[in-house]
Amino acid sequence: MACRPQLTPVLRRLARTTSELSRQAPRPQVLSLTRTAAAAGSRSLGSSQPRPFQHTPARRKDGDDFTSIKYPELKRDGRFGRLTLDHVAHFRSLLGDSNSALIDGVANAEAAADDLEPFNSDWMRKYRGHTQLVLKPASTTEVSQILKYCNDNMLAVVPQGGNTGLVGGSVPVFDEIVLSMSRMSQILEFDDVSGTLVAEAGCILEVADQYLAARGYIFPLDLGAKGSCHLGGNLSTNAGGLRLLRYGSLHGTVLGIEAVLPDGTVVDDLSRLRKNNTGYDLKQLFIGAEGTIGVITKVSIQCPQRPAAQNVAFFGLESYEHAQRAFREAKGQLSEILSAFELMDEGSQALVHRVTGSKRPLESTHPFYCLIETSGSNADHDSEKLSAFLESVMDKGIVADGTLAQDETQLRALWAWREGITEALGHLGGVFKYDVSIPLAQMYQLVEDTRARVAEAGLLGDDADGTHPVRAVVGYGHMGDSNLHLNISTRRFDPRIEKVLEPFVYEWIAQRQGSISAEHGLGLAKKKYIGYSRSEGMVGLMKQIKGLYDPRGIMNPYKYI
Repeated sequence: MACRPQLTPVLRRLARTTSELSRQAPRPQVLSLTRTAAAAGSRSLGSSQPRPFQHTPARRKDGDDFTSIKYPELKRDGRFGRLTLDHVAHFRSLLGDSNSALIDGVANAEAAADDLEPFNSDWMRKYRGHTQLVLKPASTTEVSQILKYCNDNMLAVVPQGGNTGLVGGSVPVFDEIVLSMSRMSQILEFDDVSGTLVAEAGCILEVADQYLAARGYIFPLDLGAKGSCHLGGNLSTNAGGLRLLRYGSLHGTVLGIEAVLPDGTVVDDLSRLRKNNTGYDLKQLFIGAEGTIGVITKVSIQCPQRPAAQNVAFFGLESYEHAQRAFREAKGQLSEILSAFELMDEGSQALVHRVTGSKRPLESTHPFYCLIETSGSNADHDSEKLSAFLESVMDKGIVADGTLAQDETQLRALWAWREGITEALGHLGGVFKYDVSIPLAQMYQLVEDTRARVAEAGLLGDDADGTHPVRAVVGYGHMGDSNLHLNISTRRFDPRIEKVLEPFVYEWIAQRQGSISAEHGLGLAKKKYIGYSRSEGMVGLMKQIKGLYDPRGIMNPYKYI
């Protein structure tokens, strides 16, 4: 459920002058908490009614460049075979003849073009491949048969889940076969005592979370793309998301997997146990491997009980230093009930407002915003802790303005201002996205330095005629995890932008001992930059693992390492 009614007195206690409150009209929607400059000790209640952001998938326009054209240095590996009608006939014998199991562009490319396009293109409109065949197995046995045949015939394969990735890892570069997991979408079992869920890789994250919600549990991962992304893809990219601060990474919550190796061997490691100290923990190799050593087909994961009480607060702050102070206060005072601490700059919020037209959560704008979520089992206990936190940050002048949700609708509406950023950027054109980890004290400096560099190159401008290719440079992310999302919003593809950004961004991160990929993975976008975060020796070990599991190199080629 959403924030409890007990929170209303919390905010009222923060108002120093009862006569001021009596002049306020009743607030049926979201409560706003404002610290005024004229009276440092007073707070006033104002109204704000943010509206949920409606997600509409971005569509690639006809005629956009192929990846192979935009990046001519990429060359098709001549070892790989080319699809023939005989190959297609064999796959039909395995899967059946309907479009639900197979999309064939080999026999008639023009007729199948529209059906193939969603599998060839990423939603950011940056990467586009040339696949002529999409296979949709319905069982682990079919995955095994497909991969064995592809391995024997040197046919390259790209495993694909919901295709919500951000680094080009889930779409083909050339004519690789797309192995879609969309038909393997079942929840297989759930233990309502231990909280262990077993599901197929094609199960959609939101479906799994709703299934668990009906049973009083919660999936330990949450993403803005939860309505489309698959569990197998989440594991393959080691997705982080919005709940990592509370529940940790998938390396800790996944209990077991079933996977298929390139030669068709089924890896049966679908443990349901939290403790299993028998030999190498091989499942960890598949988490974050981006489909380069095999295909995850099933997952067993530990799910916590769903919190009985949730609260969301949305604050405006005057500097990044204030945001850091707010985070320190939240960790100290909210501790065990703190489940998310998200940072957004004004630029990102302005873009969401521009796209959605929704009324903004706060009555005035601020350089930075933080969204704090608390989750616990006792509403009274949580309210008391939140009361103390709000009192503290207001007294110390850390928070300039804030809004607190009072029900589930308002809770979702406030979250939409954070989760809607990615979608808003997609609506406005192309995006250069950098998902990075940086020591917290320096995290936002990357946004400022990048913005200055793009401006100095003459590429940045908010002009109506579109003279400048870059619309905005914005930053947001998971402050609780030191994970920044640096986004450069563009009006059109311009090779000058990438030259200004890369390798500058990666060099900046390496100098501060950060990571060039916090949660999105490497894919095609970051393959050649892995050396900025990993030593030559570590990359060498990774290549040995790749060579051991996929000696013929058919799995998701041209990417990762």
